[in-house]
This record gives sequence, structure tokens and C-alpha cells, in this order.
Amino acid sequence: MSSEWYFNPVGGFVLVGLAALVLVLLLTFLGLPRHRLTPRQRWALVGLRLAVIVLALLAMLRPALVHTTTRRQAATLVVLVDSSRSMLVADAVNGKTRWDLLRSALDEALPTLCTLGEQLEVKVYTFDAEVHPVDFTAQALELGSTPEGEQTAIGAAIEDILRREAGKRLAGVILMSDGAQRAYAPRDLAPQGPTRRLADLGYPLYTLAFGQARGLGQARDVALKDLSVNQTVYVKNDLTVRGTLSIDGFAGQSIPVQLLFETPSGQMEQVAGEAVKARENGEAIPVELQTIPQTPGEFKLTLRARKQPGELVTTNNEMSTFVTVLKGGINVLYVEGALRVDSKYLLLSLDASQDIKVDFVRLDQRDAKLRPVSLEKNFARGKYDVYVIGDVDASSFTREELETLASTVKAGAGLLMIGGFHTFGPGGYQDTPLAELLPVTMDANERQRLGDPIRSDVQLRGPLKMRPAKPLGEKHYLMRLAEGAERDNIWNQLPELEGANKLGAPKPAAQVLAETPDGKPLLVVQEAGGRVIAFAGDTTWHWWMEGFEAQHKRFWRQAILWLARKDETSEGNVWIKLAHRRYSPRSRVEFTVGARSPQGDVLTDARFEAMVTLPDGSQQKLNLVQQADQVDGVFDGTQTAGDYAINVTASHGGAPVGTARSRFLVYEQDLELDNAVADPTLLASLSAITKDAGGESLAPEELPALLRRIEEKPAEMDVESLVKQTPWDTWPFFLVFVALMSCEWYLRKKWGLV
Repeated sequence: MSSEWYFNPVGGFVLVGLAALVLVLLLTFLGLPRHRLTPRQRWALVGLRLAVIVLALLAMLRPALVHTTTRRQAATLVVLVDSSRSMLVADAVNGKTRWDLLRSALDEALPTLCTLGEQLEVKVYTFDAEVHPVDFTAQALELGSTPEGEQTAIGAAIEDILRREAGKRLAGVILMSDGAQRAYAPRDLAPQGPTRRLADLGYPLYTLAFGQARGLGQARDVALKDLSVNQTVYVKNDLTVRGTLSIDGFAGQSIPVQLLFETPSGQMEQVAGEAVKARENGEAIPVELQTIPQTPGEFKLTLRARKQPGELVTTNNEMSTFVTVLKGGINVLYVEGALRVDSKYLLLSLDASQDIKVDFVRLDQRDAKLRPVSLEKNFARGKYDVYVIGDVDASSFTREELETLASTVKAGAGLLMIGGFHTFGPGGYQDTPLAELLPVTMDANERQRLGDPIRSDVQLRGPLKMRPAKPLGEKHYLMRLAEGAERDNIWNQLPELEGANKLGAPKPAAQVLAETPDGKPLLVVQEAGGRVIAFAGDTTWHWWMEGFEAQHKRFWRQAILWLARKDETSEGNVWIKLAHRRYSPRSRVEFTVGARSPQGDVLTDARFEAMVTLPDGSQQKLNLVQQADQVDGVFDGTQTAGDYAINVTASHGGAPVGTARSRFLVYEQDLELDNAVADPTLLASLSAITKDAGGESLAPEELPALLRRIEEKPAEMDVESLVKQTPWDTWPFFLVFVALMSCEWYLRKKWGLV
């Protein structure tokens, strides 16, 4: 032990020296009266005063004696044992579970572990979502018979150990686990952070891995890996449900797969099924089943594989979602002037859709018998959902008819104008009530009079390749003619158009969705109360004739659905849009709500109230936030698996507008066993972080040898510490100072000086 004095004077040594000088001068010049005191009395008082001055100066110097001491500190060895359910996977030798192998390793090492307790403090913890202390003796280690943890929070467990053992020296941490972290927030702390803290403190981490990285393997499991289905379908139309079934341990066996659909009364009823068989373990088999919904509404749909004997995990045997069945019967009025090939194939494509009903009217000024007496009734509100104007000159309509049509479109009906010699500017529509609705500008100089030679300057000469415009057209519903990888290539494969109208400049609120390779607009859309499409082409029949019949049908069907607003997921004046219909536990559910007037106008100042119904039937109010032109809501209470429903009520100006309801589900998830793959690589990387402190990755059978090494070479436990003693701020120093002052005063009082 070494010692050394240090001084930390108040204001520095100069100030202390000046104070000493002043005090001595005061003592000298303000001396004691000689005639009243004997020399002995005078020297007694001077001595007391000098002692007080010395103590005061010592206090101002603030002396400190600093010395180092070495003391013995008890070290702690921590054993962390994974007790989560993934340890039940039987992927060890001879079909043993990971838990069996772990217990065998600990039983073999128990005598050495107990011997270590004579030198070190040994603590054993199990962990899942939390850490749990374990009692042990030389005879038994009380781990429990079965691991039941629902999470594996490796990072949070190491952090908890650091917190619990703070102030102690760790001889090391032994982590026994399959290495796969599976935890929900807030226990999903990445294990690298706490491990680096171990390394910084000089504590080694020893990891022992249990389990195989190849997955469930011998655990025998039938699992549905995905579910693909259109979220909306029209009543009495085919609904195709696709999924992928992964089969482990049941090769060669027939696995029944069922499609269940909710009835209007809320019961789940099987509507389709098939049996699948895997040729080898681990095979992923596609499944496709169909049904035809008969009733409009929102219904639950479940794809289920029958549970098989010996399955460890059964929560992944089925997947569910919700679909919205829309009412059919979109009424379309198609008005055409010339008999064209494209008209024939357009009608064939629309007639193929059971939910679209098309009435065809031909207007030919050369034959008055073909014209109805009046189209005003046909153009009246509510008569049709969508109006298609073909190659019809504006002069074929009366002013009143076009005014009625314009009023109906403004109220929410859809309008489509197709290219031709007598449409848009060439057809004279720039001087009609439709001019303000169409998404492109038109000029009187474009006029193509009936009977005049066809003008080439108002047409685009073909062949023309039609392609989605970037960036809007690539994402828009109208332009989706395929799914997956084919979505981007299909437009390159479609036959070229023979020609098209030279459309005017798009209006400010319009969107160009399709164009020629040199940027000429071919398909332009706009919201004008109702939705409006200006399509410059009139030869899409080449698609049908040259092998792209499905794409032709889909293009025209989607055009009608979009115009009729049937591309959205709900019907009615109030709507709810959910990003998904299936969520994992603890997910954040985001949605938007909105409302329209009976005329189809968006009510931007409507007021909404939202409630969510939980699986147990209880309800919870949701907060909604106005964001620009939409209202957003968030729900994050999805801890419980089951069916949820969001109910929205809207009002406008104090009057009710309507209600909407949308359901979603939180699927049951076995976090530990749905994907019980071991991760020995993670454990090895964690021990490598503490390599400089002696950390290493070991096989389970090496545990006894590790404990013997720790026993033979225990961690250094002598800890040096600095001890600082400051006598000037202790109670004895203060007591001596007060005693001297009191004694000096007492003597002066006794000798008649005060």
C-alpha cells in the first residue's frame, strides 16, 4: 500500500499565505493586556489562538491522504439456459429434442458446477421472454420438465444479467440456446449490443448451440406458406384462391386441403377441396381452389390443410383473410356512329363479364331510322353507370342531350370517349358541354366535317406501340394487364395500334396513363365529378386477334370498373380502406376513411367516428387524423389473434351520411415453432465479440471441460481501489476546532477579559 499527501487550497496557496499573514499580524498587534494577565495566562491564550489559526489554515489548504488498497472480490459465473418452446424440436441425434440434449449436458457438468461454487458465485438462469433464477444442488438442477417460453429474447436476457450483476466481477457467461432470437418489442433487443458491453468489461461469453440450421426437418409439419386471393369480387363471379403447401415428414401421404367460405349467418362452410401429395420432404406444392360467392357483403375465407398425426406445430395449417363481394350489374350505354371492327370486340370483351350489362345504341346521321327519338332519358342520372362514346360526331346529339349527359357525369357517372375520325376535336366536341369534362384540350381547327376527306394532320399514323406512361401509368389500376414478372413485359408483347387520334394537351388536373414511344398521349384520365377517360386508339381488336384475348378483356373490363368506381374495396357513401386484411400479432394497422355525397362528390369536411371491435366482442374508440384530402386512422392493439372489425360513422353538416364496416384478422402465430430453425452462426458470432476476453463457441459435450478450465484458472479477483482521506472535513477536526475556540473564550471569561 502506497500513500501520498495532496493539497487543494481554497483560492490557491497565495490566498492561504495572505490569510496566514493577516491572522498572525492580528495576533501580534491586537495582543492581550499585560497588566491584567500573568505571563503564564498570556502564553496560554496565545497558544490556543495559534492552534485555532493553524486549524483554520489547514482547513483552507484542504489536505488529503491518498493511498491504494487491494481487496479480494468474489467473481460470478452465470449460466443462461434457453427455455423457449423451440427447444422442443427433435432434430438431435436419435430423435432427441434440443431440450433433452441440453439437460444431458448440464447433468454431466453438474458435479463440476457445484465444485466451482467453492471458488466462484455460480448463478443459473433460464430465459424466454424474461430471465428466471434457478436453484440447484449437487443432486439436481431445477430446470423444469418442459420448456414453455413463447419467445427467445437473447439480447434482453444478456442485458438483464448485466443489470442484475452490476458491481460484481463476472468470471464469464455461458449461453446455452438454439441461437435463434424470436421476440416481440420491447424484448427484441439485438444481442450484439449487450455482448459488446461484456467485451468492454473484459467478461467472456461462452456459447453452446443446440439444434440444426436446416429447419424442422424431422419434426413433421404441414404448413401453408402463402395465400393469394383478390380482395374484391363481384357476386356470382369466380373467386380463385391460391396457396402454397409445404410438407415435411409426410412424403407420399395424401394431405386434404379445404377451402372454407363464410355464410351470411357467420358460419364457415366448406366450398371446395382437394388432396395433395408430396413426393419428398420439404416440397412446396401449389394449391388452387375456386368458389362462386352468391351474396354481396364482406366474408371470411380460410384455406386449411388437415392436421396430421405427429405434427408439433398446427397454427400454420391454415390461413384466412377477408374478401368483399360487390353487387353486380354495372350498366353501360355504348353509343357508336360507324360500324367498326373494334366495336365488335369491345362488346365481346364486356359481354364476357357477368357483372357488366351493355346497351348498344348506334347513331348514324345518314340513316335517321337508327336514331332514338331522344337520348335524354338514357343520359339521365341513375340510368347508367358508365357512358361510352365511340366514333360519333357531336352534331349527332342535341344540345339538350349533351347537357344532360354532362350533368350526369358531374354527378358521378363514368365517361369514356374512344378515338375515331369524328371524336374529340375532329368530332366538334370542343363546342359542347362535354368539353369541360374531357381531360384533353380541343381546338376548332381540328374539325373533321361529315363527308369531307379524312384529315391526316389530326391523326397519328401507325403502327403505334402503346405503353404505360411513367411514372403514373406503370402503377395505375387501368394499366395492370398481368401480375408478377409479366406485369412489366406484357405491354411490350401487345400488337401495335394501326393509328390513333392526335390528342390535345392534357388539362392541369389530368393524368396521362399511356403514350407512344415518342411521348404522344394515348390514354388520359381525369376526375370531373365522375371519372373520365380519353382513349385515342380504336384498333385494340388486334390484341384479341393476335393471341392476347385475355389482355383485351382485362383492359376493357378494368376501364369500365374504374369508371364505375368498382376498383375500390367498398360500396356506398362511406368507405374504409385497409392496407391489408391479414396481420401478424402486435402489428400496426393503418387505414383511411372517406365519404361521398349521394351525387358522388367527395365530402372533404365530413366528420367521422371510428370504433374497433376486438375478438372478445369489446369495443375501443379510435382516433382519426385529417391528412390533406383524406382521414387516417391507426390501431396497434393487435396482441390477440382473432377477427377484428373497424366501424365508421360519417356525418356532414350535422346530418348522417352513412356507415361502413371493414374486417381484418390477426392470425395466430407460434413465434417459436412456426420457423424453428436453429442459428448456431449467431451464437458463434456473439462469442467471437468477446474473443479477447476468452470467449469461444463450443459443442454441448464440451461443457464439463469448459467448467474444469474455469476451475483451474479462476478469474483474477484482486481489485485495486484508491482510498482518499480528508481529515479537515471530518467531525473530529470540527470538534477540536470548536473545543479550542470554547476553551479560549472560557479562559478569557474566567480571567475577566470579557
